[in-house]
Amino acid sequence: MKNSEIMKKDLKYNWHPCTQMKDHEFLPIIPIKKGKGVYLYDFEGNSYIDAISSWWVNLFGHSNEYINQKINEQLNTLEHVIFAGFTHEGAIKLAERLCKLTGFDKVFYADNGSSAVEVAIKMSFHYWKNKGETRPLFFSLENSYHGETIGALSVGDVGLYKDTYKEILIKNITIPIPKNQSEDEAQKALKKAEEIFQKHHKKVSSLIIEPLVQCAGYMKMHSPSFVKGLRELCDKYDIHMIADEIAVGFGRTGSMFACEQAGIKPDFMCLSKGLTGGYLPLSVVLTTDKIYMAFYCDYKELKAFLHSHSYTANPLGIAAANATFDIFEKENVIEKNKEKSKYIWESMQKFKELPNVKEIRQTGMISAIEMIDYPWEKRMGLKVYEYGLKNGVLLRPLGNVIYFMPPYIINKEEIDKMINTAYEGIKNIEK
Repeated sequence: MKNSEIMKKDLKYNWHPCTQMKDHEFLPIIPIKKGKGVYLYDFEGNSYIDAISSWWVNLFGHSNEYINQKINEQLNTLEHVIFAGFTHEGAIKLAERLCKLTGFDKVFYADNGSSAVEVAIKMSFHYWKNKGETRPLFFSLENSYHGETIGALSVGDVGLYKDTYKEILIKNITIPIPKNQSEDEAQKALKKAEEIFQKHHKKVSSLIIEPLVQCAGYMKMHSPSFVKGLRELCDKYDIHMIADEIAVGFGRTGSMFACEQAGIKPDFMCLSKGLTGGYLPLSVVLTTDKIYMAFYCDYKELKAFLHSHSYTANPLGIAAANATFDIFEKENVIEKNKEKSKYIWESMQKFKELPNVKEIRQTGMISAIEMIDYPWEKRMGLKVYEYGLKNGVLLRPLGNVIYFMPPYIINKEEIDKMINTAYEGIKNIEK
């Protein structure tokens, strides 16, 4: 079957996410037949380096043999079971691993990143209510993104996603972020943050942050000291901290979890994306016994946390997650990533010579090239994306920002092609 035939049928029936579908009158929608390693293959044999890990989820390559094996084994045993009143071995094993790794006490399963954020903000609000306080407000950071369900959207700050729905969102107070990754900017932002904490803290349930990197917020980055300072403010003013590590967890920032670099532990941690190695939808909210015990009571008190979905703790997703953990335990993933991120950073220096590049930045295995402030309607990032597809690299832009977040198995030759393609795409953007 030809690509063009599949594209035509797709556009007849499918409505794709985060897409102005009219774009596909001129922009091809690529039908993928298979994936292997860092490559995606279409129906005509063209290959594409997946430089963005298919929306930041894939860690160890497409069609990873070990993860495939573990999902197949699970499929032959138990595909799903209700998680209310029942459990299964995989869910227990994964929860134990997560708690031992992070120092948390309890795991609450959900099915995607937005749902995990919904769980965390509801759980925080409900905790205070069980303690006799009503705290209807939340703090979040300027330029933040936490998902697109109503609650998750409410605590975000990227207008592209949020502005249309402002009349139906819950109340949120935004805290300024540092202008860059420097310590000076971190301290300036923390000073402004404390002024906001002082004024509103009695009505605020929690602060939610994306530690170190605001991924959907155009890959803006800040220092670990900013995260540490926010934790100190939460402690001082008795507010929960929610760490949204959905995109940055599992080695993306150079440590297993971004919070480690700040030396802090939040009250809630949300994880998804890389949790299953990029295979299946699954998310978790990690929290403490202190939070858990505020809900533990006789049923007549109605303090139980009544949040659920049909596929909670799905055994297939959990099998993928446990297989992903196995790989982390067997291989020196984080140290290997440090070598690769160093190579990527060194290779990116040439972008500085391009007159249409404003800044380059990196945190671990996340790297970004921000072009000059082209008018939004010119869609220069889209031109780089098109150039990338024509030359075998998937580079999905965030406005004027081109970024790299490849699977960890990428090698130097593939890194070179990824970077050189982006370089040529940006270099020739106005020709």
